[in-house]
Amino acid sequence: MDIRKIQVTGGSSYVLSLPKSWAVSHHIQKNDPIGIITQADGNLLITADIKGTSSQREKDFFLKDYPNPECLFRCLIGAYITGFTTIKITSKVRIPPEVRQRVRLYTQMTIGQEVAEETDHLIVIKDILNPAEMPLDNTIKRMYSIVKAMHEDAITALEEGRSDLCLDIISRDNDIDRLHWLINRQYHLIIHNPALSRRMDITVGAAMTFFQISRTIERIADHAVTIASNVQNLLDSNLEPALILRIREADEVALGIFRRSMRSFYDKNIPEANANIASVDELTLLYKGLKQESTKLKNPDSIYCGYIANSIARIGEYSSDISEIVINHCISEE
Repeated sequence: MDIRKIQVTGGSSYVLSLPKSWAVSHHIQKNDPIGIITQADGNLLITADIKGTSSQREKDFFLKDYPNPECLFRCLIGAYITGFTTIKITSKVRIPPEVRQRVRLYTQMTIGQEVAEETDHLIVIKDILNPAEMPLDNTIKRMYSIVKAMHEDAITALEEGRSDLCLDIISRDNDIDRLHWLINRQYHLIIHNPALSRRMDITVGAAMTFFQISRTIERIADHAVTIASNVQNLLDSNLEPALILRIREADEVALGIFRRSMRSFYDKNIPEANANIASVDELTLLYKGLKQESTKLKNPDSIYCGYIANSIARIGEYSSDISEIVINHCISEE
């Protein structure tokens, strides 16, 4: 930390000199305007970016360092999440088809990423999305709507014996991943770019809360996929209608906890969030009953039903985590 003393001029003006290295690196000249932002904790942020322009960051991937296309794909996702606006993939030899396939998959699974240039030895990917045009709360609402429908459809698929619905649920998980990565990216951009925080009218603390909730919703979506996958395995079985009804009842209780946790977040309702955490006990009793019923079935149906029961329980537990995040968020903003 660079410690500097305040000077007083004219009896009333407080003056602080700026580090020369910082001024030179930002091309600060005499009489240039400098932005001063008062942070929520009382600290002052000094910035040369008074117009709030987005910072441009470039990441280079040299293909010789990433011989495994799957590893390269994961690194591309990492570059996207951490906020790089330009990604270049270069190679001394012709870029192989499997790498180009991974690049296409990357642009399909991320929001706002497009191939801007492509040759035999170079691929340039540009970010064309304005983060301010994708408010975090809208993205969270969309994630919640998709995940809730995934869980409801999973139980419907079990009741109606629909394999096509199971496959559709599994495919929707890609949409949740895309939205979660977008929120993760925006969170990182806000951390590194205070101007974006002002443009989006959101504090860093609030952005972190959205990220935490997004990550939890993404995990709930994973359990919807687990339920759908195991429902597929049970489609040729003749489960008792009474057991299917108990699965439906447990799932509705779990989704009720999920729904109330999200409502408490948007209403900033601490009492509701607290009561929601306590309601998990009801789901736990239903879960234990389902597990006991599952053990009476023949294998492998017993295993499949056990997995479904576990995932339903996890929905409630993760929803309870959201309620805890809500309480922490509300307390921090008081």
